[in-house]
Amino acid sequence: EAQRLDTDAGGVGRLALTRRFPRGPVLGIAPFNFPLNLCAHKVAPAIAVGTPIILKPAPATPLSGLLLGELLAETELPAGSWSVLPVGNDRMPSLPVISFTGSGPVGWSLLDAAPRKHTTLELGGNGAAVVLADWSSEADLDRAAQRIATFSNYQGGQSCISVQRVIADASVYDRLVPKIVAAVEAQVTGDPSDDATDVGPLVSEDAAQRVEAWVDEAVQAGAKLLTGGERNGATYAPTVLADVPAGVKVACEEIFGPVLTVTRTDGEAAAFAAVNDSPYGLQAGVFTHDVQAAFRAHRALEVGGVIIGDVPSYRADQMPYGGAKQSGVGREGVRYAMEDYTYERVMVLTDLDL
Repeated sequence: EAQRLDTDAGGVGRLALTRRFPRGPVLGIAPFNFPLNLCAHKVAPAIAVGTPIILKPAPATPLSGLLLGELLAETELPAGSWSVLPVGNDRMPSLPVISFTGSGPVGWSLLDAAPRKHTTLELGGNGAAVVLADWSSEADLDRAAQRIATFSNYQGGQSCISVQRVIADASVYDRLVPKIVAAVEAQVTGDPSDDATDVGPLVSEDAAQRVEAWVDEAVQAGAKLLTGGERNGATYAPTVLADVPAGVKVACEEIFGPVLTVTRTDGEAAAFAAVNDSPYGLQAGVFTHDVQAAFRAHRALEVGGVIIGDVPSYRADQMPYGGAKQSGVGREGVRYAMEDYTYERVMVLTDLDL
């Protein structure tokens, strides 16, 4: 990027040229839930900006990262430009840039342990889908219910932008909720290798037991179980909860399982306030046909991404992806990760005839 400086009194005959240069080698740490794609999200931007990267895939899913390494080994990239290190957290190397995707406690502990490093954290979410009063036809509500059911349960709910909270205007709530319950009950649970399966098991039985405990806590506190609520080994049935009290874990933490809650609100402002009543702010979906409401949502919602006319579970690699509040710092997406891995360096040319 070139910029003339002669608008400043001391800048006559000067031209600034700004380029980006790598901050230094990157430690990329990927989670289990998208074990190949999120490894690629770390590696590709590093290769693009010419900085070395050490990739640490999740201990539960190291093979995808190693497969990516095998593919990279077939290229002509110089020695040392990348490494795959599938080892425990106690052996992580110290590098000037950390790019982490995973849980909040681990991410913030990394930031605390490396206060002078450049750190990008893509952490958890508590994804909300808002259904406003104008999204009211039968076709509208059918579509919202189907999208909500699909994306509260895809990946077994193990996605940071899965639908965990449904916030519906009082004028559509009573018609919408039965449609959501029916769509959730139509989700087929089983073996992920079976094409008929919609919802597979969680990553481990311990993960399913945690989901079970959180749902049981909510029900014991007064939440109404509309469907689901059963565990079979590492599989948890797609679940819908209503009348969930504030303060229980399924209301305020990231459940990372096939569970959603439904809440009735009165009006747009109350719905947006309910979205923001969370320590997380990754993405939110707003079902509305009103373009002005879309822009009001974009201004009001304290999240990294607002998806209009759909659930919060959409992302594309060319868009900035990341959150606010406890959902992290920095942005992913190829261009935005490249910016995170680099810094601006200016060169000023002097005594030019401009």
